[in-house]
Amino acid sequence: MEVTVAFTNLNYVLVRSSPPFLAKKRRRNFAARPPILLLNEPLVTTQLPQRHSKSYFSRQSAILEVRRSSHLVFTLQRLGDSLKVQDLNTLLWNFGKENRWRDLSQLFSWMREHNKINASSYSRYFKILGIRLNPIKALEIYHSITDESMKANVFVCNSLLSCLIKNGKFDSSIKLFYEMKRLGLTPDSITYSILLAGCIKAKQGYSKGLDLVQELNYEGLRLDSVMYGTLLAICASNHQCEEAHKYFNQMKDEGHLPNTFHFSSLLNAYSSSGNYEKAEELLQEMKASGLVPNKIILTTLLKVYVRGGLFEKSKELLLELEALRYAEDEMPYCILMDGLAKTGHINEARSVFDEMKGKCVKSDGYAYSIMISAFCRLGLLQEAKELVKEFEAKYDKYDVVILNTMLCTYCRAGEMESVMKMMRKMDELAINPDYNTFHILIKYFCKEKLYLLAFQTMEDMHGKGHQPAEELCYSLIFHLGKIKAYREAYSVYNLLRYGKRTMCKGVHERILHILIAGRLLKDAYIVVKDNADCISQPMIKKFASAFVKFGNMNMINDVLKVVHGSRSKIDQGLFEMAVVRYTSQPEKKELLLQLLQWMPGQGYVVNSSTRNLILKNSHLFGRHLIAEILSKQHKMSKAFTSHQMKG
Repeated sequence: MEVTVAFTNLNYVLVRSSPPFLAKKRRRNFAARPPILLLNEPLVTTQLPQRHSKSYFSRQSAILEVRRSSHLVFTLQRLGDSLKVQDLNTLLWNFGKENRWRDLSQLFSWMREHNKINASSYSRYFKILGIRLNPIKALEIYHSITDESMKANVFVCNSLLSCLIKNGKFDSSIKLFYEMKRLGLTPDSITYSILLAGCIKAKQGYSKGLDLVQELNYEGLRLDSVMYGTLLAICASNHQCEEAHKYFNQMKDEGHLPNTFHFSSLLNAYSSSGNYEKAEELLQEMKASGLVPNKIILTTLLKVYVRGGLFEKSKELLLELEALRYAEDEMPYCILMDGLAKTGHINEARSVFDEMKGKCVKSDGYAYSIMISAFCRLGLLQEAKELVKEFEAKYDKYDVVILNTMLCTYCRAGEMESVMKMMRKMDELAINPDYNTFHILIKYFCKEKLYLLAFQTMEDMHGKGHQPAEELCYSLIFHLGKIKAYREAYSVYNLLRYGKRTMCKGVHERILHILIAGRLLKDAYIVVKDNADCISQPMIKKFASAFVKFGNMNMINDVLKVVHGSRSKIDQGLFEMAVVRYTSQPEKKELLLQLLQWMPGQGYVVNSSTRNLILKNSHLFGRHLIAEILSKQHKMSKAFTSHQMKG
């Protein structure tokens, strides 16, 4: 189990940077500032008159009445016309802060219906939907906007992209970004800050981040301090230590003063390789610039020491963290325990764990998860089970990580009843299984030879949007074939086939064996047709023979053409088998005639025994036409023989 420390807050990258001496003041201001300012919305500043007009007081009274109303729609019908768009936007934001989701939705719908809406309205609403974890609704609303200029408004676009990225929809946000550009969006630096922030946790985030930087430069924009901080975080999450160092120096060369976030991101990049020497140099540089290492910086340094195998230094730093009251939660202990356990120092890891418990350090159970996993890896299942029981007695809350750890323990111990108990607990607590949950269960069910249960679990896994591991699929296909679960094996093959990963070529031949054994010849035909170059010639001939004998008669000619197209010579035995099938059902005479007419063009002629069989049944297919076709074949055969003799 990998221990990670979160260093990046998406909100951070949406705020412009300040000089270090204003950092504390800015943080205080940021905490009190209405969140909508984070998205750089258009602000209209007006100097208020000394005395407010009657209409102003009337509007304020209407706003208050709408806000307090228990029948919002009726109140809006009565008072809505007296309110301005900015008044309604204020109400939107208030409903969002008060979690009045029904009122929020009704108000926004009323604003759209009565055309009392502007860019700030959409921007605020998308921001609230992002907080509420409802990106799908935000997308639906955006796509329903009919005003093209509104759909390309930079503030509207930035809010929607931020909503998507905060909810883990990075790929969707990138796709939508280019759609917005086609509609006329002119992205600003905030747009690129938002998208770059999404690269931190995205697959291939480093290369995607570089693409965005290149595009940003092309648009005539420049990297600012916030973007540099995000780039450093991208490099750290993608183990690009040298690149992170390069961007850090480039940022300083361009006159940007690094702040704590920049230092912690670069330090995190060093932690991936355990480069403690550079980490210590960076810490000295930070202190020289007047910045005081905070909890995140020192915890990251601890991570560097652990990754570098410097456990004595790690223990000294942990004592320093305790003295500074930076070790009041379990994370520093977990980092050290995890490093010790993964390098085989299980007794030292256990000692740190016991010390943490003795000091009553605040824990969410993550430390238990680390130690249980460590015991399982070393085969110390009894110790793992004891910790699981201790955790269950001590904690009444669970998450998917700890449940996966406990599930893995019981699976390794082969305790089916406890496995089922853990699965029921996940259902009771409405905790959605993740990729690891399914992977653990499928491996366990295969180990217990419960292959159909493993198959059902894999189908559930795919239904939840997870792509099963290839090796696990190959193993399950093999075992399902062994127990004659042919259709289930083919379903697993299709999960791989339609997945995003490259399949091993050998799996096509393996599934073909299974499909032929199960007489699923139509499915076998599709496998051969799409993957003939990955299947051996003997296997293709075996498939063709099985299909001509037992397959759908209407597809025999197609099968023979596919075999020929695979550069496999069709032998006379196959032609004779096909003719036997056709002569058994005279109503298929057109298929026989098509086959006989196709053969000469591909260099095939029937042999004497097949010819005699056809002539014997020629009255069923038309004697004159059969004689004419066979005559052409005979002439071609003589010409071919003559050519061979001359050669």
